[in-house]
Amino acid sequence: MNRPSTPPQNTSRGAGAMPDFRPGRPGAGPNARMNVEKPKHMRKTIARLLRYIGRNGMLLVVLLFFMLMTTVVDLLGPMFQQLAIDTIKVADEGLSIDLQALFTYLTIMGIAFVFGALMNLCQSLLSAKLSQSTIYAMRSDLFRKISKLPISYTDSHRHGDIMSRMTNDVENVSNAVAQSVTTLISCVITIVGALVMMIYYSWELTLITLVTIPLSITVSTLLGKFMRKYFVRRQKLLGQLNGQVEEMVTSYKTVVAYGKESEAVEQFRQVSDQLRKSSISARVWGSIMGPLMNFIGNLQYVAVAVLGGFMMLTGRRPLTPGKLQAMLQYSKKFTMPVNQVANQYSAILTALAGAERIFEIMDSDDEIDAGTCSLCREDMRGAIEFSDVHFSYVPGEPVLRGFDLSVKPGQKIAIVGATGSGKTTVVNLLTRFYEPDSGSITVDGISIADIPKEQLRRSIAIVLQDTVLFCDSIRQNILYGRLDADEREVRAAAAMANADRFIERLPESYDTQLSEAGSNLSQGQRQLLSIARAVLADPKILILDEATSSVDTRTEMRIQQAMINLMQNRTSLIIAHRLSTIRDADVIVVLRDGVIAEAGNHDTLLAAGGEYAKLYSNQFAGVAT
Repeated sequence: MNRPSTPPQNTSRGAGAMPDFRPGRPGAGPNARMNVEKPKHMRKTIARLLRYIGRNGMLLVVLLFFMLMTTVVDLLGPMFQQLAIDTIKVADEGLSIDLQALFTYLTIMGIAFVFGALMNLCQSLLSAKLSQSTIYAMRSDLFRKISKLPISYTDSHRHGDIMSRMTNDVENVSNAVAQSVTTLISCVITIVGALVMMIYYSWELTLITLVTIPLSITVSTLLGKFMRKYFVRRQKLLGQLNGQVEEMVTSYKTVVAYGKESEAVEQFRQVSDQLRKSSISARVWGSIMGPLMNFIGNLQYVAVAVLGGFMMLTGRRPLTPGKLQAMLQYSKKFTMPVNQVANQYSAILTALAGAERIFEIMDSDDEIDAGTCSLCREDMRGAIEFSDVHFSYVPGEPVLRGFDLSVKPGQKIAIVGATGSGKTTVVNLLTRFYEPDSGSITVDGISIADIPKEQLRRSIAIVLQDTVLFCDSIRQNILYGRLDADEREVRAAAAMANADRFIERLPESYDTQLSEAGSNLSQGQRQLLSIARAVLADPKILILDEATSSVDTRTEMRIQQAMINLMQNRTSLIIAHRLSTIRDADVIVVLRDGVIAEAGNHDTLLAAGGEYAKLYSNQFAGVAT
């Protein structure tokens, strides 16, 4: 659909659009400016993620049970090792070993380790299931939300960035749920269990271990605040890069036609280089956290070993070699969770940055639909009334100024005017893709604001200049107009649209599979399929937006005949640049700067010598010459 003079930014273009390579454009080249900041709602994002995880309550409970069992077995290991070591005693009479007790403890340890391995396997399987169930719910909610977004949102956001949130960001959250969340829960259980066992063995050595905790928390907090911005920037740049790739692919023919391959490659290189630098910074700072925590943990380990050895040698505390060994292991297990969280910190930050971007879309306003007045399509006549309609895409830059138009049922109304005069905006408002700033629009005397959008749009069919076809069979593309139609109705619609002849010449006829956007068909054939779809929808109001402007004259004649068949007994709004296609319109409305400059039929407007006559003479001056 052609954009008006002041449309919202839509940087994702169709195949015939030209990518904008200006370096200063947002999202293009080295001058692109990114907001580098930490997530604005970290706690809120974490809380929402936890609510998604909590949807699988029973699965989470079972997972927690297996995690508890795994952690308990892991914590019992040092205790049995202590008992096994202390079966070896050194006395004045020499070395003595209680072999039976040693064998018993070693057997218990072996059974515990096998049991722990099985519990760990079950934990991994349940963790994967929890992760995928959580992400399935999040991805479904996100896609459902995208389907309810207003047209203005998709017009003003890069399509590739939206796709990046659905793919990359969701995948990062999935990885975090599968690994980091279970790690965090396991760490909490391990810390509590290890602390209890350390106090049981030696409260003095426990105090030495606890001294390093404030240091670890301080370092991780300060470094985390510094790191966070790099991960947010990386996710934004990744979305920008995906948008650029999507734009390049959809506009590839235009890029090649204008010889802009090198500019496109250079633009990609610049953005990719920014992403590379940002990713390196994020990875470097993310990697620093783990070694720092390990260093602090090793300091604590050495302190416990030195003090424990001193206590054992001086006899100030009855501490056996086995107990000292157990204490060292428990101190390691106490600090190990902190190191694990530190090592997972980069993944957690990436996931939170992605989750926040996902929730940004989910928190966007849905398309407004306050319609409560039911409109039966069978009883609809198709009378349309625009009354003093004002509208602007950008505040302060009006596109329509007091637009008035009355259309009787079954009338054929043509809307013409220079580019940016507001022609397509009229269609956008009628279909409620956008809401007017003021004024009213009615269908059969009912305000369209009171009609549910689904009912309103099911009563309107649109045939655009840029046809929209799906990667499916020709039959399914026609059926998109009305999914419950039978084979006879599909073929009748194709015949009425003059599409049956070329379809039946294809090797697989109606079962022919279309490639993306129907690129394995000609422009005219794609347009005929679009008309067949509209025929099958059987609308009461028909909108033809530049439906023949991109085809040759011979194909235009076939499409014109198909449109004549389609427009019978229907209220039709025709937007056209080729004035030859609208000579038989009941009323031709000439728009200029958002207002109706003049209106009448073809002969009347030519005789008046006004705006329409100028457009007509300018268009056919070359032909006359």
